[in-house]
Amino acid sequence: MDFYNVLILLLFIAVVLMVEGMYLIWSSYKGPEANRIERRLRIMSAGAHGGAETSLLKQRLLSDTPFLQHILLSVPRINSLDRLLVQTGLNMKLMTFLVISFAFALSGFFVAEFLALPLVASIGLLFLAGSLPYFYLLYRKDKRLNKFDEQLPDALDLIGRGIRAGNALPSALKMVADEMADPVSGEFRIAFDEVNYGFSMQEALTNLATRVPSTDLHYFVVAVLIQRETGGNLAELLDNISALIRARHKLYGTIRVLSAEGKLSAWILTLLPIVLALVINLINPGFMQVLWKDETGIQMIIGVLIMMFLGILWMRKIIKIRV
Repeated sequence: MDFYNVLILLLFIAVVLMVEGMYLIWSSYKGPEANRIERRLRIMSAGAHGGAETSLLKQRLLSDTPFLQHILLSVPRINSLDRLLVQTGLNMKLMTFLVISFAFALSGFFVAEFLALPLVASIGLLFLAGSLPYFYLLYRKDKRLNKFDEQLPDALDLIGRGIRAGNALPSALKMVADEMADPVSGEFRIAFDEVNYGFSMQEALTNLATRVPSTDLHYFVVAVLIQRETGGNLAELLDNISALIRARHKLYGTIRVLSAEGKLSAWILTLLPIVLALVINLINPGFMQVLWKDETGIQMIIGVLIMMFLGILWMRKIIKIRV
């Protein structure tokens, strides 16, 4: 009996150690710390400029499968798409995004086949549905960039106060990373870490401006780089840039209010014909078939699409005002 008790005890210990080992393996690859390090490497690689280290880091971004990674690396401008993915703040690899886009495209094609649309319309809906994840990335990027621009004046004020208190610029960047919220804290923390890793301040700030395509941030980066070469009161310079950014945001807010009606009209005029055509085809398919079965109807569709495209460009030019 004692032998069986010892055997059961040893089996229990073995199971506990096996579970703990499996947890440690999972944590080393998929745990919070591993995700944090992977995200930092992805952001650094998306903003770095050349070098052997950059090429090694970029190979981590695309896919966990070497074969798919080799294929993706051969695609032109694939790093630009990956950089867009990083700028959205999503913890997603490029291969995952491509799989999602492919699934959306297939769903659009199946919907077109279910509605008995012609082949040309089915292909068009396939491309439209497949591009929806890309448009979502653009939306996330703009949303994150707008939030960054809103936080930037406060970040510059904090850097200016830190410099007045006697801190160096890297320490002031760390203050922003520790005391402010994302996304500005995460981006400035990456810049601070790059300085600690051996990058020069010019390289770290240039990488920051590459990762975050913000006009206001470019003002800050250019001003700091010029000040480091020519000298001057950096704290006062940051105060002036902060005041300028706040004035731009105030003017831009006024313009957004004035152009809101035009944007709403543009969306309605663009989507109304498409939605109306889909509803009519769903209710009475025979009524719409003449458009793509008759040669005159096809010419009318081509003419309407061209005029709609020109109208979208014209309305976009009217309502888009640069500040």
